[in-house]
Amino acid sequence: MNDGKTWWHPGEIVPSSGIYECDCGAGHHGSTDVKGHRFPPPPAGCPGSSWKVQTEAHPDD
Repeated sequence: MNDGKTWWHPGEIVPSSGIYECDCGAGHHGSTDVKGHRFPPPPAGCPGSSWKVQTEAHPDD
């Protein structure tokens, strides 16, 4: 899925569809992102700066 990379920054291309969480540790609901789209900025007021996969949409692909 990610060639060893574990965190992505806003504006980078989403490598695999799924639910991603930000790195601030506040337990946000996450961001549902689609492969090929770009990662969004963190939620308003969030001090996070990157995204990590929480749940893959198609882990067997």
